[in-house]
Amino acid sequence: MKHLIYINILLLVLTCQTSVVAQEELSANIIDEVVAVVGKNYILLSDIENQYLQMKMQGGVQGSESVAKCQLLENLLFEKLLLHQAELDSVEITPEQVNSELDRRMRYFIQQFGSQEKLEKYYDKTIIEFKNELSDVIGDQLLVNRVQENITMNTQVTPSEVKRFFKSIPKDSIPLVSSIVEVSQIVKKPPISFNEKFEVKERLNKLRDRTLNGESFEALARLYSEDPGSAKQGGDIGLHGRGELYPEFEAVSFKLNPGEISEIVETEAGFHIIQGIEKRGEFSRVRHILIRPKVSPVELAESRIFLDSIAKQIRNDSLTFEDAVKKFSTDPSKNNGGLLINPMTGSAQWPVDQLDPKVFFVIDKMNVDDISTPVLMKDEKGEESYRLLYLKKRTQPHRANLDDDYSQIQDWALQQKKQETIFNWISKNANKTYIKIDEKYQDCNYEQNWF
Repeated sequence: MKHLIYINILLLVLTCQTSVVAQEELSANIIDEVVAVVGKNYILLSDIENQYLQMKMQGGVQGSESVAKCQLLENLLFEKLLLHQAELDSVEITPEQVNSELDRRMRYFIQQFGSQEKLEKYYDKTIIEFKNELSDVIGDQLLVNRVQENITMNTQVTPSEVKRFFKSIPKDSIPLVSSIVEVSQIVKKPPISFNEKFEVKERLNKLRDRTLNGESFEALARLYSEDPGSAKQGGDIGLHGRGELYPEFEAVSFKLNPGEISEIVETEAGFHIIQGIEKRGEFSRVRHILIRPKVSPVELAESRIFLDSIAKQIRNDSLTFEDAVKKFSTDPSKNNGGLLINPMTGSAQWPVDQLDPKVFFVIDKMNVDDISTPVLMKDEKGEESYRLLYLKKRTQPHRANLDDDYSQIQDWALQQKKQETIFNWISKNANKTYIKIDEKYQDCNYEQNWF
Protein backbone atom coordinates (compact mmCIF):
# COMPACT_ATOMS: atom_id res chain seq x y z
CA MET A 1 0.00 0.00 0.00
CA LYS A 2 2.85 2.40 0.75
CA HIS A 3 4.12 1.80 -2.77
CA LEU A 4 0.69 2.48 -4.26
CA ILE A 5 0.24 5.78 -2.42
CA TYR A 6 3.46 7.32 -3.75
CA ILE A 7 3.30 6.02 -7.30
CA ASN A 8 -0.39 6.82 -7.84
CA ILE A 9 0.23 10.53 -7.39
CA LEU A 10 2.81 10.46 -10.16
CA LEU A 11 0.70 8.41 -12.55
CA LEU A 12 -2.62 10.21 -12.17
CA VAL A 13 -1.91 12.85 -14.77
CA LEU A 14 -0.33 10.32 -17.13
CA THR A 15 -3.73 8.62 -17.29
CA CYS A 16 -5.82 11.78 -17.41
CA GLN A 17 -6.79 11.16 -21.02
CA THR A 18 -8.84 8.18 -19.83
CA SER A 19 -10.42 10.33 -17.11
CA VAL A 20 -12.19 12.31 -19.83
CA VAL A 21 -13.86 9.12 -21.00
CA ALA A 22 -14.48 7.99 -17.44
CA GLN A 23 -16.24 11.21 -16.49
CA GLU A 24 -18.49 11.02 -19.53
CA GLU A 25 -19.44 7.40 -18.81
CA LEU A 26 -20.08 8.05 -15.12
CA SER A 27 -21.98 11.32 -15.36
CA ALA A 28 -25.24 9.63 -16.26
CA ASN A 29 -24.86 6.69 -13.86
CA ILE A 30 -24.09 8.07 -10.39
CA ILE A 31 -25.46 10.65 -7.99
CA ASP A 32 -22.42 12.54 -6.72
CA GLU A 33 -21.72 13.18 -3.05
CA VAL A 34 -18.90 14.19 -0.72
CA VAL A 35 -17.30 11.10 0.82
CA ALA A 36 -14.37 12.74 2.65
CA VAL A 37 -13.02 16.13 3.72
CA VAL A 38 -9.37 16.98 4.41
CA GLY A 39 -8.90 20.51 5.70
CA LYS A 40 -10.77 22.66 3.14
CA ASN A 41 -10.47 20.03 0.40
CA TYR A 42 -13.17 17.46 -0.28
CA ILE A 43 -13.29 14.14 -2.13
CA LEU A 44 -16.31 13.27 -4.25
CA LEU A 45 -17.73 9.85 -4.94
CA SER A 46 -17.11 10.56 -8.63
CA ASP A 47 -13.39 11.04 -7.89
CA ILE A 48 -13.19 7.46 -6.65
CA GLU A 49 -15.43 6.06 -9.38
CA ASN A 50 -13.47 7.86 -12.11
CA GLN A 51 -10.16 6.45 -10.93
CA TYR A 52 -11.63 2.99 -10.45
CA LEU A 53 -12.90 3.03 -14.03
CA GLN A 54 -9.45 4.13 -15.21
CA MET A 55 -7.88 1.19 -13.39
CA LYS A 56 -10.35 -1.22 -14.97
CA MET A 57 -9.73 0.19 -18.44
CA GLN A 58 -5.98 -0.30 -17.95
CA GLY A 59 -6.28 -3.74 -16.34
CA GLY A 60 -4.89 -2.49 -13.04
CA VAL A 61 -7.59 -3.70 -10.62
CA GLN A 62 -6.30 -6.33 -8.21
CA GLY A 63 -8.56 -7.91 -5.62
CA SER A 64 -12.17 -6.99 -4.96
CA GLU A 65 -13.85 -3.77 -6.08
CA SER A 66 -14.40 -2.62 -2.48
CA VAL A 67 -10.72 -3.10 -1.56
CA ALA A 68 -9.58 -1.27 -4.69
CA LYS A 69 -11.88 1.67 -3.97
CA CYS A 70 -10.67 1.85 -0.37
CA GLN A 71 -7.09 2.04 -1.65
CA LEU A 72 -8.05 4.75 -4.13
CA LEU A 73 -9.72 6.74 -1.36
CA GLU A 74 -6.59 6.52 0.77
CA ASN A 75 -4.53 7.77 -2.17
CA LEU A 76 -6.94 10.69 -2.55
CA LEU A 77 -6.79 11.40 1.19
CA PHE A 78 -3.01 11.63 0.86
CA GLU A 79 -3.31 13.91 -2.17
CA LYS A 80 -5.72 16.25 -0.36
CA LEU A 81 -3.46 16.25 2.69
CA LEU A 82 -0.62 17.42 0.45
CA LEU A 83 -2.85 20.12 -1.06
CA HIS A 84 -3.77 21.21 2.48
CA GLN A 85 -0.06 21.45 3.30
CA ALA A 86 0.50 23.48 0.13
CA GLU A 87 -2.05 25.99 1.41
CA LEU A 88 -0.39 26.14 4.83
CA ASP A 89 3.06 26.63 3.27
CA SER A 90 1.76 29.11 0.64
CA VAL A 91 3.18 26.96 -2.15
CA GLU A 92 2.34 28.53 -5.50
CA ILE A 93 2.34 27.28 -9.09
CA THR A 94 2.44 29.83 -11.92
CA PRO A 95 0.21 29.73 -15.02
CA GLU A 96 3.42 29.31 -17.06
CA GLN A 97 4.30 26.14 -15.13
CA VAL A 98 0.79 24.73 -15.61
CA ASN A 99 0.82 25.51 -19.32
CA SER A 100 4.29 24.05 -19.76
CA GLU A 101 3.21 20.82 -18.07
CA LEU A 102 0.02 20.73 -20.14
CA ASP A 103 2.09 21.08 -23.30
CA ARG A 104 4.38 18.27 -22.15
CA ARG A 105 1.45 15.97 -21.41
CA MET A 106 -0.19 16.82 -24.74
CA ARG A 107 3.05 15.96 -26.56
CA TYR A 108 3.14 12.64 -24.72
CA PHE A 109 -0.48 11.84 -25.67
CA ILE A 110 0.09 12.91 -29.28
CA GLN A 111 3.14 10.65 -29.46
CA GLN A 112 1.08 7.72 -28.16
CA PHE A 113 -1.62 8.28 -30.80
CA GLY A 114 0.79 9.09 -33.61
CA SER A 115 -0.51 12.57 -34.41
CA GLN A 116 -2.53 15.43 -32.96
CA GLU A 117 -5.27 14.81 -35.51
CA LYS A 118 -5.70 11.17 -34.39
CA LEU A 119 -5.88 12.20 -30.73
CA GLU A 120 -8.49 14.87 -31.41
CA LYS A 121 -10.52 12.57 -33.66
CA TYR A 122 -10.50 9.71 -31.13
CA TYR A 123 -11.84 11.87 -28.27
CA ASP A 124 -13.72 14.36 -30.47
CA LYS A 125 -11.99 17.19 -28.60
CA THR A 126 -9.46 19.81 -29.64
CA ILE A 127 -6.15 20.25 -27.85
CA ILE A 128 -7.51 23.54 -26.50
CA GLU A 129 -10.53 21.74 -25.02
CA PHE A 130 -8.26 19.12 -23.47
CA LYS A 131 -6.13 21.83 -21.87
CA ASN A 132 -9.15 23.68 -20.52
CA GLU A 133 -10.54 20.49 -18.95
CA LEU A 134 -7.24 19.39 -17.45
CA SER A 135 -5.70 22.68 -16.31
CA ASP A 136 -7.14 22.49 -12.75
CA VAL A 137 -6.08 18.84 -12.43
CA ILE A 138 -2.57 19.67 -13.61
CA GLY A 139 -2.35 22.65 -11.24
CA ASP A 140 -3.29 20.48 -8.25
CA GLN A 141 -0.86 17.78 -9.32
CA LEU A 142 2.00 20.26 -9.59
CA LEU A 143 1.23 21.50 -6.08
CA VAL A 144 1.06 17.92 -4.79
CA ASN A 145 4.36 17.03 -6.44
CA ARG A 146 6.02 20.19 -5.11
CA VAL A 147 5.02 19.42 -1.51
CA GLN A 148 5.97 15.77 -1.95
CA GLU A 149 9.39 16.81 -3.25
CA ASN A 150 9.82 19.14 -0.27
CA ILE A 151 9.10 16.26 2.10
CA THR A 152 11.69 13.95 0.52
CA MET A 153 14.25 16.47 -0.78
CA ASN A 154 16.83 15.66 1.91
CA THR A 155 16.32 11.90 1.73
CA GLN A 156 19.50 10.09 0.65
CA VAL A 157 20.89 6.57 0.83
CA THR A 158 24.44 5.57 1.69
CA PRO A 159 26.32 2.72 -0.08
CA SER A 160 25.84 0.54 3.01
CA GLU A 161 22.08 1.19 2.90
CA VAL A 162 22.02 0.21 -0.78
CA LYS A 163 23.79 -3.06 0.01
CA ARG A 164 21.50 -3.74 2.98
CA PHE A 165 18.46 -3.08 0.81
CA PHE A 166 19.67 -5.46 -1.90
CA LYS A 167 20.52 -8.20 0.59
CA SER A 168 17.03 -7.88 2.09
CA ILE A 169 15.46 -8.95 -1.23
CA PRO A 170 14.81 -12.71 -1.30
CA LYS A 171 16.92 -14.34 -4.01
CA ASP A 172 13.88 -15.62 -5.86
CA SER A 173 12.42 -12.09 -5.85
CA ILE A 174 15.40 -10.19 -7.29
CA PRO A 175 13.99 -8.25 -10.25
CA LEU A 176 14.83 -9.14 -13.82
CA VAL A 177 16.47 -6.16 -15.50
CA SER A 178 15.52 -5.84 -19.16
CA SER A 179 17.94 -4.83 -21.88
CA ILE A 180 19.12 -1.25 -21.31
CA VAL A 181 20.53 0.93 -24.07
CA GLU A 182 22.21 4.31 -24.36
CA VAL A 183 21.79 6.06 -27.70
CA SER A 184 23.28 9.27 -29.06
CA GLN A 185 22.29 11.24 -32.13
CA ILE A 186 23.52 13.81 -34.61
CA VAL A 187 20.62 15.78 -36.05
CA LYS A 188 20.85 17.82 -39.22
CA LYS A 189 17.81 20.03 -39.58
CA PRO A 190 17.83 22.03 -42.81
CA PRO A 191 17.21 25.76 -42.36
CA ILE A 192 14.06 27.26 -43.78
CA SER A 193 15.01 29.18 -46.92
CA PHE A 194 14.40 32.90 -47.33
CA ASN A 195 12.27 32.19 -50.40
CA GLU A 196 10.05 29.77 -48.48
CA LYS A 197 9.47 32.30 -45.69
CA PHE A 198 8.75 34.99 -48.28
CA GLU A 199 6.18 32.79 -50.03
CA VAL A 200 4.45 31.95 -46.74
CA LYS A 201 4.21 35.66 -45.87
CA GLU A 202 2.80 36.38 -49.33
CA ARG A 203 0.10 33.74 -48.84
CA LEU A 204 -0.81 35.18 -45.44
CA ASN A 205 -0.89 38.73 -46.76
CA LYS A 206 -3.31 37.66 -49.48
CA LEU A 207 -5.53 35.96 -46.87
CA ARG A 208 -5.34 39.09 -44.72
CA ASP A 209 -6.39 41.25 -47.68
CA ARG A 210 -9.35 38.94 -48.29
CA THR A 211 -10.53 39.34 -44.69
CA LEU A 212 -10.09 43.12 -44.85
CA ASN A 213 -12.25 43.07 -48.00
CA GLY A 214 -15.08 41.36 -46.17
CA GLU A 215 -14.43 37.63 -46.35
CA SER A 216 -14.95 35.62 -43.17
CA PHE A 217 -11.74 35.17 -41.15
CA GLU A 218 -13.35 32.13 -39.52
CA ALA A 219 -14.09 30.47 -42.88
CA LEU A 220 -10.58 31.13 -44.20
CA ALA A 221 -9.08 29.69 -41.00
CA ARG A 222 -11.05 26.49 -41.50
CA LEU A 223 -9.76 26.22 -45.06
CA TYR A 224 -6.14 27.31 -44.79
CA SER A 225 -4.87 27.30 -41.18
CA GLU A 226 -2.26 24.63 -40.44
CA ASP A 227 -3.07 24.56 -36.72
CA PRO A 228 -5.22 21.39 -36.54
CA GLY A 229 -6.29 22.15 -32.99
CA SER A 230 -8.00 25.43 -33.84
CA ALA A 231 -8.65 25.23 -37.61
CA LYS A 232 -11.85 23.25 -37.16
CA GLN A 233 -12.98 25.95 -34.70
CA GLY A 234 -12.46 28.65 -37.29
CA GLY A 235 -9.08 29.51 -35.76
CA ASP A 236 -10.59 30.23 -32.33
CA ILE A 237 -8.10 29.32 -29.58
CA GLY A 238 -10.43 30.25 -26.71
CA LEU A 239 -9.77 32.50 -23.73
CA HIS A 240 -6.15 32.68 -22.62
CA GLY A 241 -4.31 34.51 -19.89
CA ARG A 242 -0.86 35.99 -19.95
CA GLY A 243 2.06 33.59 -20.12
CA GLU A 244 0.09 30.81 -21.82
CA LEU A 245 1.06 31.34 -25.48
CA TYR A 246 4.14 32.17 -27.55
CA PRO A 247 5.37 35.59 -26.31
CA GLU A 248 5.26 37.16 -29.79
CA PHE A 249 1.72 35.88 -30.37
CA GLU A 250 0.53 36.94 -26.93
CA ALA A 251 1.99 40.45 -27.20
CA VAL A 252 -0.14 41.07 -30.28
CA SER A 253 -3.30 39.22 -29.19
CA PHE A 254 -3.77 41.35 -26.05
CA LYS A 255 -3.57 44.56 -28.09
CA LEU A 256 -6.23 43.62 -30.64
CA ASN A 257 -9.74 44.99 -30.39
CA PRO A 258 -12.69 42.76 -31.38
CA GLY A 259 -12.66 42.31 -35.16
CA GLU A 260 -9.22 43.89 -35.59
CA ILE A 261 -6.73 41.88 -37.68
CA SER A 262 -3.01 41.88 -36.99
CA GLU A 263 -0.07 42.12 -39.34
CA ILE A 264 1.93 38.90 -39.78
CA VAL A 265 3.35 37.53 -36.51
CA GLU A 266 6.25 35.07 -36.44
CA THR A 267 6.61 32.47 -33.64
CA GLU A 268 8.33 29.11 -33.21
CA ALA A 269 5.23 27.49 -34.72
CA GLY A 270 5.36 29.51 -37.94
CA PHE A 271 3.64 32.63 -39.26
CA HIS A 272 0.22 33.87 -38.11
CA ILE A 273 -2.38 36.50 -38.72
CA ILE A 274 -4.60 37.08 -35.69
CA GLN A 275 -8.12 38.46 -35.29
CA GLY A 276 -9.37 39.78 -31.95
CA ILE A 277 -12.66 38.36 -30.67
CA GLU A 278 -13.10 39.65 -27.11
CA LYS A 279 -11.35 40.73 -23.93
CA ARG A 280 -12.36 39.81 -20.39
CA GLY A 281 -10.22 41.50 -17.78
CA GLU A 282 -6.83 39.79 -17.86
CA PHE A 283 -7.97 37.33 -20.52
CA SER A 284 -8.09 37.62 -24.29
CA ARG A 285 -9.82 35.56 -26.96
CA VAL A 286 -8.59 35.53 -30.55
CA ARG A 287 -8.63 33.40 -33.67
CA HIS A 288 -5.68 32.93 -35.99
CA ILE A 289 -4.51 31.47 -39.27
CA LEU A 290 -1.19 29.64 -39.06
CA ILE A 291 1.00 28.68 -42.00
CA ARG A 292 4.23 26.81 -41.37
CA PRO A 293 7.21 27.25 -43.71
CA LYS A 294 8.39 23.91 -45.11
CA VAL A 295 11.85 22.54 -45.71
CA SER A 296 12.36 21.93 -49.41
CA PRO A 297 12.87 18.30 -50.54
CA VAL A 298 16.19 19.35 -52.08
CA GLU A 299 17.55 20.73 -48.79
CA LEU A 300 16.26 17.67 -46.94
CA ALA A 301 18.09 15.41 -49.39
CA GLU A 302 21.25 17.50 -48.95
CA SER A 303 21.03 16.94 -45.18
CA ARG A 304 20.87 13.19 -45.73
CA ILE A 305 23.90 13.27 -48.04
CA PHE A 306 25.81 15.45 -45.56
CA LEU A 307 25.12 13.09 -42.64
CA ASP A 308 26.06 10.11 -44.77
CA SER A 309 29.47 11.69 -45.36
CA ILE A 310 29.86 12.37 -41.62
CA ALA A 311 29.02 8.73 -40.82
CA LYS A 312 31.71 7.55 -43.24
CA GLN A 313 34.31 9.79 -41.61
CA ILE A 314 33.42 8.43 -38.17
CA ARG A 315 33.59 4.83 -39.39
CA ASN A 316 36.99 5.55 -40.94
CA ASP A 317 38.25 7.03 -37.64
CA SER A 318 38.96 10.40 -39.25
CA LEU A 319 36.33 12.02 -36.98
CA THR A 320 35.02 11.07 -33.55
CA PHE A 321 31.31 10.91 -32.90
CA GLU A 322 31.68 13.34 -29.99
CA ASP A 323 33.40 15.95 -32.17
CA ALA A 324 30.81 15.47 -34.92
CA VAL A 325 28.00 16.11 -32.42
CA LYS A 326 29.60 19.36 -31.29
CA LYS A 327 30.35 20.60 -34.80
CA PHE A 328 27.34 19.52 -36.79
CA SER A 329 24.26 18.62 -34.72
CA THR A 330 21.45 21.17 -34.79
CA ASP A 331 19.57 19.58 -31.88
CA PRO A 332 19.79 20.81 -28.24
CA SER A 333 21.04 17.32 -27.31
CA LYS A 334 24.44 18.41 -28.73
CA ASN A 335 25.07 19.99 -25.32
CA ASN A 336 25.20 16.55 -23.65
CA GLY A 337 27.07 14.68 -26.35
CA GLY A 338 23.94 13.93 -28.36
CA LEU A 339 22.55 11.55 -25.73
CA LEU A 340 18.84 10.77 -25.87
CA ILE A 341 17.49 11.48 -22.37
CA ASN A 342 14.71 9.31 -20.97
CA PRO A 343 12.05 11.78 -19.73
CA MET A 344 10.71 9.20 -17.26
CA THR A 345 14.01 8.97 -15.38
CA GLY A 346 16.09 11.95 -16.48
CA SER A 347 18.96 9.60 -17.36
CA ALA A 348 20.45 8.40 -20.65
CA GLN A 349 19.49 4.79 -19.90
CA TRP A 350 16.50 3.42 -21.79
CA PRO A 351 14.74 0.09 -21.26
CA VAL A 352 14.16 -0.94 -24.86
CA ASP A 353 10.38 -1.03 -24.37
CA GLN A 354 10.42 2.70 -23.56
CA LEU A 355 12.23 3.75 -26.72
CA ASP A 356 10.49 5.45 -29.60
CA PRO A 357 9.61 2.48 -31.88
CA LYS A 358 11.30 4.22 -34.80
CA VAL A 359 14.55 4.44 -32.82
CA PHE A 360 14.25 0.87 -31.57
CA PHE A 361 13.68 -0.44 -35.10
CA VAL A 362 17.01 1.08 -36.16
CA ILE A 363 19.24 0.26 -33.16
CA ASP A 364 17.81 -3.27 -32.76
CA LYS A 365 19.86 -4.30 -35.80
CA MET A 366 23.04 -2.57 -34.61
CA ASN A 367 25.99 -3.62 -32.48
CA VAL A 368 27.47 -1.45 -29.75
CA ASP A 369 29.56 1.39 -31.29
CA ASP A 370 27.73 1.08 -34.62
CA ILE A 371 26.45 4.17 -36.40
CA SER A 372 23.26 4.07 -38.42
CA THR A 373 22.68 5.41 -41.90
CA PRO A 374 20.81 8.74 -41.96
CA VAL A 375 17.30 8.23 -40.55
CA LEU A 376 14.35 10.51 -41.36
CA MET A 377 12.69 11.92 -38.25
CA LYS A 378 9.91 14.34 -37.32
CA ASP A 379 10.04 16.67 -34.35
CA GLU A 380 7.14 17.69 -32.10
CA LYS A 381 6.01 20.29 -34.63
CA GLY A 382 5.99 17.74 -37.45
CA GLU A 383 9.08 19.21 -39.14
CA GLU A 384 11.36 16.74 -40.91
CA SER A 385 15.10 16.31 -40.59
CA TYR A 386 17.67 13.52 -40.69
CA ARG A 387 19.74 12.05 -37.88
CA LEU A 388 22.49 9.53 -37.27
CA LEU A 389 21.99 7.16 -34.34
CA TYR A 390 24.94 5.80 -32.37
CA LEU A 391 24.47 2.78 -30.10
CA LYS A 392 26.69 3.60 -27.16
CA LYS A 393 25.71 0.82 -24.76
CA ARG A 394 23.48 -2.25 -24.56
CA THR A 395 23.04 -4.69 -21.68
CA GLN A 396 21.46 -8.14 -21.86
CA PRO A 397 18.42 -9.09 -19.75
CA HIS A 398 19.58 -10.46 -16.39
CA ARG A 399 18.85 -10.68 -12.68
CA ALA A 400 19.87 -7.44 -10.98
CA ASN A 401 23.26 -7.45 -9.27
CA LEU A 402 25.33 -4.83 -7.45
CA ASP A 403 28.19 -4.90 -9.97
CA ASP A 404 26.19 -4.21 -13.13
CA ASP A 405 23.09 -2.48 -11.78
CA TYR A 406 24.24 -0.46 -8.79
CA SER A 407 22.60 2.78 -9.96
CA GLN A 408 19.29 1.00 -10.53
CA ILE A 409 19.44 -0.72 -7.12
CA GLN A 410 20.43 2.59 -5.52
CA ASP A 411 17.34 4.15 -7.05
CA TRP A 412 15.15 1.34 -5.71
CA ALA A 413 16.63 1.78 -2.24
CA LEU A 414 16.12 5.54 -2.41
CA GLN A 415 12.50 5.12 -3.49
CA GLN A 416 11.86 2.79 -0.54
CA LYS A 417 13.42 5.27 1.88
CA LYS A 418 11.31 8.06 0.38
CA GLN A 419 8.25 5.87 0.87
CA GLU A 420 9.12 5.52 4.54
CA THR A 421 9.70 9.28 4.84
CA ILE A 422 6.33 10.04 3.27
CA PHE A 423 4.59 7.38 5.39
CA ASN A 424 6.00 8.96 8.55
CA TRP A 425 4.97 12.42 7.34
CA ILE A 426 1.38 11.24 6.81
CA SER A 427 1.26 9.76 10.31
CA LYS A 428 2.41 13.02 11.81
CA ASN A 429 0.27 15.43 9.77
CA ALA A 430 -2.97 13.45 9.58
CA ASN A 431 -3.26 13.81 13.34
CA LYS A 432 -3.03 17.62 13.08
CA THR A 433 -5.54 18.08 10.24
CA TYR A 434 -9.33 18.13 10.18
CA ILE A 435 -10.33 14.92 8.40
CA LYS A 436 -13.83 13.52 8.03
CA ILE A 437 -14.68 10.29 6.17
CA ASP A 438 -18.16 9.07 5.27
CA GLU A 439 -19.40 6.16 7.37
CA LYS A 440 -19.53 3.91 4.28
CA TYR A 441 -15.73 4.13 4.05
CA GLN A 442 -14.80 3.93 7.72
CA ASP A 443 -14.44 0.16 7.68
CA CYS A 444 -11.69 0.22 5.03
CA ASN A 445 -8.41 -1.41 6.02
CA TYR A 446 -6.33 1.78 5.79
CA GLU A 447 -2.56 1.85 6.17
CA GLN A 448 -2.85 5.10 8.09
CA ASN A 449 -5.06 6.18 10.96
CA TRP A 450 -7.07 8.90 9.18
CA PHE A 451 -9.67 9.37 11.92
